[in-house]
Amino acid sequence: MKISYSAPAKVILSGEHAVVFSKPAIISAIDLRLVFNLWEEKKVIKSPTIHFIADATKKYLNTKKILFKETNFGYSIDSQIPIGRGLGSSAALSVAAGAAFLKFYTGKQFDKDTINNLAYKIEKRFHANTSGVDPSTVCFGGLIYYRKEFEFLKTISSLTFKIPKKIEENLYLIDTGKPKETTGEMVKMVGKNYNNKPQFIEEILNDIEKTTKRMVISLIKEDIDFFLKSLIDNQILLDMLGVVSQSAKKILKQLEPYGIGKITGAGGYTYGSGFILFYSDNQSGLTRFCQKNKLPLLKFKQSNEGVKSEL
Repeated sequence: MKISYSAPAKVILSGEHAVVFSKPAIISAIDLRLVFNLWEEKKVIKSPTIHFIADATKKYLNTKKILFKETNFGYSIDSQIPIGRGLGSSAALSVAAGAAFLKFYTGKQFDKDTINNLAYKIEKRFHANTSGVDPSTVCFGGLIYYRKEFEFLKTISSLTFKIPKKIEENLYLIDTGKPKETTGEMVKMVGKNYNNKPQFIEEILNDIEKTTKRMVISLIKEDIDFFLKSLIDNQILLDMLGVVSQSAKKILKQLEPYGIGKITGAGGYTYGSGFILFYSDNQSGLTRFCQKNKLPLLKFKQSNEGVKSEL
């Protein structure tokens, strides 16, 4: 019997890095999806990552004293999500594969809270100091307001409103290139800077928290100007944290005639900083610029669907 689950990508609207330090973040699931397929297989398929997910699932089931049947498996992955660009590709894999293995071993479909708890444990393989914000967003879908106070205390609020259409219709994602650093390395770098300059970094993190809350208000009130100010402020603060590469800054500068943008995700320091979340009401000009400069351009489209069975 084939089992298939999918999970969406995510975009952090505001709160990158600050969310690791107990500050809030607002994140949207978007309509790029990863599909994980699983079936019984006599021969053992060797993949360290997938076998880690399988073992983590069995360990989780043991901890919860849930009976399961151990079986060899085959798998396939079909993903629309660019890897290593800050859109949550590893979280989508953690969630979709975790959900698939839970059903594969037990024959039962589990609720999203259980899937998210397992995915958080899996995600730690990819990002040692993960906040848990990525798996939560791709698991539940929609708009998420997230804050992790302690390992045992996380607030995951599924917001009842969406990004207003008049804002969403002008949002794009522009790829500045795959960062040389991993998300884990960028988080570690910010942590090191925090230890060296605690007061300076704490002030930046506090300002990011204020910006995140302002962005929430801008979405509720459908206030485009307030939303754009939040984008600008967020980008300035991320730059101050040192998570925006020179090449990404150059691209943002060149994009100024077409709109306003910010890095989304962990960023990058040496080269490339992943995707830019960009607001533009000049679609034709933006498209021409990106084509001329060979910058991949995606239309931002929020997704209200989190993890789901595809069969």
